[in-house]
Amino acid sequence: MAKTLRFIIVPKVAHPWYDEVNAGARAQAATLARELGVEVAVDYAPPSVCDAAEQNAILDRLAASRPTGVAVDPVDTVGHMAAIHRLRSQGIPVVLFDSPSPDPSITSVGNDFAQQGTIAAERLVRLIGASGKVAVMQGFPSAPNHKARYDAQLAVLKMHPGIRVVDGGIDNDDIETARRQAAAVLASHQDLRGYLCCDASGPIGIAAAIREAGKAGKVKVVGIDSIRPILEAVKEGVIDSSSATIPRLQGSMSILMLWQASVGLRTPQSVDTGIDLVTQENVDAFLAASST
Repeated sequence: MAKTLRFIIVPKVAHPWYDEVNAGARAQAATLARELGVEVAVDYAPPSVCDAAEQNAILDRLAASRPTGVAVDPVDTVGHMAAIHRLRSQGIPVVLFDSPSPDPSITSVGNDFAQQGTIAAERLVRLIGASGKVAVMQGFPSAPNHKARYDAQLAVLKMHPGIRVVDGGIDNDDIETARRQAAAVLASHQDLRGYLCCDASGPIGIAAAIREAGKAGKVKVVGIDSIRPILEAVKEGVIDSSSATIPRLQGSMSILMLWQASVGLRTPQSVDTGIDLVTQENVDAFLAASST
């Protein structure tokens, strides 16, 4: 076994959610280092913007440094991410996180993204009594996890004839873009009753726009994920609840799967890290955990 193991986390873009993934990855690396008696390093390489070409370029640069393994949250489907295939062709293990794997030979660490979107949409339907206008904000449209959530949310809403779906904007996984898009939607639809989104940028931006418009409690928001700004908005009552991934566990399990692959052990096609539902009833516990 090599005396130094070096794993790399490549997110879609720099974002507080990925900071949590990175924290989980580093915690797992520390455990492996202690148990194996070797140095285990985790590098973090976020693109400056959410863009497939830039992410591919970063992955190609990383390949030249011969890391032990790379965990990537792909901006686009794996078939469109040529750099992932180039890494693997060089014998460098690759794990996807927060994204489904279309290939049984590539491990995916995350949750059922369609189920996560369904949970959020079904909760919102109950909150508004299955009646009125609902906006759905897209994330980065080509991202497989964002698309799975979006499609699942639309499928739930279309089951209720009393609900009218309106365009909630596209945030491209950027918080400020989400705020601007949500502000425009709120201004255009004064009778909006509910808001859904597909990534962790959406609820933060939507919450900011709702505060600015003075519509806290009037527009019901069910978010995605559980990073601290989202938790604080739930505590405040600006967001009702959030269907949440568990990013630290995704980071931890990504490193564990990469280590297994690096020593020739078989890894599963998927590792389900689960879904949390954050509500007013349990948000204090989530907030306490997020400060550790």
